[in-house]
Order: sequence, then C-alpha cells, then structure tokens
Amino acid sequence: MTTLLIDMDSVIVDLMSAWCRRYNADWADNLTPADILTWEWEKYVKPECGRKIYQYLNEPGMFLHLDPLPHAVDVLERLSKRYEVLIVTSARRSAMAEKDAWVTQYLPFIGRKNLIFAHRKDRVCGDLLFDDAPHNLEAFLRSGRRAVAMDYAYNRHVPCLRVKGWLEFEELVYRLFPESGGEGGGESVGATEGGPCRGGCRSGRDQRGDLGEESGAFGRGDRSR
Repeated sequence: MTTLLIDMDSVIVDLMSAWCRRYNADWADNLTPADILTWEWEKYVKPECGRKIYQYLNEPGMFLHLDPLPHAVDVLERLSKRYEVLIVTSARRSAMAEKDAWVTQYLPFIGRKNLIFAHRKDRVCGDLLFDDAPHNLEAFLRSGRRAVAMDYAYNRHVPCLRVKGWLEFEELVYRLFPESGGEGGGESVGATEGGPCRGGCRSGRDQRGDLGEESGAFGRGDRSR
C-alpha cells in the first residue's frame, strides 16, 4: 500500500497565525504569515525580540489549540481510507504530548499509533512527503522519493511539486497513486510499493507514537517545526 508522510505544523495545523498573534500581543507589532519570506523568523520580528521568537514554541498550550487548515481533516479522512497515512512531525519535548493530544482529538481515524516524531524525515519509509520546511523537502528529494510542498514563500526555491491547499493535494495524490484507489483513474507515474527507502531510512512502524523520543538540537533558524 502507498504510504503518505504528512507534516503537522503549517501543513495540517495553522501554526503561523497563532505564532504571529502571540508575538504581536507581546511586542506591539503587526506581523502576519505573509511577511515570512524565509525559514528564519528572527529576520522579520523586532530586533529586540530576535531569536526570542522561538521561545513561543515552548509555551504551554501552543500546539494543543491550533486550528486545522481548511479541508485538512476531511481530506485526511478520505485519504486514510485509500492509503497508509503517517503523521511525521518534529517537536520539542514540551510539544510532544500536545501534538499527540491534537491528533487524538482531530484525527481519530489516524490516531496516535500513526504519529511519528522525527527530525530526519528522510529516514522514515514512505512514498511521498507533504511538508513545508525547505530542509525536509530537499532531504526527501535527495532520497529519490517525491516531496510535495505546502506552498509558502519560504520554500519556493525548492524544486518539488507544490500545492496551495488540501483539496489540491488530494487531487495530486489520486493522480500520482491511482493504483491505491484514487478517484478518476489518473495516469500512474511509476510509484513503487512502500517507497524505495534509500539511504537507510527506518520503517515508520518502528517509530509511531513514541512520546519518549528526545527532541534534538536545532540548526539554522529552528527546525523543530
């Protein structure tokens, strides 16, 4: 069965709007998601805030009450009936339980058993990654598999497939993987069963629902989202 790896932050849930609201309230600014043109948020906030912007990702409740992006829940439910869907998200340790609770509440048809915490998403076996982070998209492409970007200004330099929303993503999946039951019987583009898993990627079945996994150090900007 075709396996879809789906990111959470800014793909399933609207992290950026909540993040901007918290920052604006504290720093009397009017930052919007549209202002963020690169992965490094510290470039777009007041200088006196700087890298403190990432401290909001540690605040209690930050990830628990995020709104799903339009059509995300409905499309995921439909896709889960035709494909294996794994939620693959990186997280600081403080956010792991909140993300687990969010998936349990909003995506019970997927459930925490199919939630994987991983910074190296290219090491997780799957046929396709749907993500927004440039470093994740690039690494997955290097593994020889398909990466689809949720289109944002900060990832437009990555030469991959991209969509502007969930209905467009659903249509793309059915077209790429019709052998798994996609509507319309679109042309197959040579997907392989279970994905090639090049570069020593690990089976998602060995990583699901592990709330004890350590959330590692962060590189340029903040790669925990």
